[in-house]
Amino acid sequence: MYDYDLLVVGSANADLVVGVERRPGAGETVLGGDLAVHPGGKGANQAVAAARLGARTALLARVGDDGHGRLLLDSLRSAGVDTAAVLTGGAPTGVALITVDPSGDNSIVVSPGANARLTEGDVRAELLGAARVVSAQLEIPPATVAAVVRALPESTRFVLNPSPPRPLPAGVLAACDPLVVNEHEARVLLGDGETGDDPADWARRLLALGPRSVVVTLGAKGALVCDASGVRAVPSVAVAAVDTTGAGDAFTAALAWRLGAGEDLPVAAAYAARVGAAAVTRRGAQESYPTAAEVAALGA
Repeated sequence: MYDYDLLVVGSANADLVVGVERRPGAGETVLGGDLAVHPGGKGANQAVAAARLGARTALLARVGDDGHGRLLLDSLRSAGVDTAAVLTGGAPTGVALITVDPSGDNSIVVSPGANARLTEGDVRAELLGAARVVSAQLEIPPATVAAVVRALPESTRFVLNPSPPRPLPAGVLAACDPLVVNEHEARVLLGDGETGDDPADWARRLLALGPRSVVVTLGAKGALVCDASGVRAVPSVAVAAVDTTGAGDAFTAALAWRLGAGEDLPVAAAYAARVGAAAVTRRGAQESYPTAAEVAALGA
């Protein structure tokens, strides 16, 4: 019935990565290592992560007619992603400027480029209807995400990682099943300075905003899942982190795929946590994503 297990609607960027001993403060210059250029962007990352796990995956995105765009298309196709819906032109390919410190933590600035030209008119109902699950992020225009929700068939599940975070319309929130956030995204969406330090409370308060379910990712501590039945903790796997770039995208992709395969939310999130843990043990985003066999072997 479905052509795809997962359709990702989102961004495609070239990641320009520099290793630093420490990330600079305001007005400060620090020296870094050699520049590395990797295929990235939250949408392309999710698509590659899901395809590498074995999901039938497609991407709706826009890249520039340039070297960075060709780099992204090559990476997507190599992973097995259907790129028929990846549009070309309108602006240069989006770029993410990333610094990574010795602990593996990163800071990112994104220049959207062609991602900002992915419009409501590029959203086709027949493409959405060909997928069990549609996943989106916020590195594309909010109006395009809203158009996805309006055109989404009732039988297709919608997963949203609101990154970079911003207030969401009620209609978009109501479609999320789940809304997937990290600590920073949770605090922004809750919209106050008194969020507190209890992730379970964040999850309950986020659910009260209208999504059907919520997942709060907690890095090495795993995740929390929350729906009408309550909040449950999901463990992760202890690993030596090398680079956290793109790990959240790997988590979301794996979660969306396993939900589409019929797993319940805690089981799918536990698998996604293992995928995210595997991803942080290697440098880069898309290059770090594991196969299903590598996930199965993790911690075995």
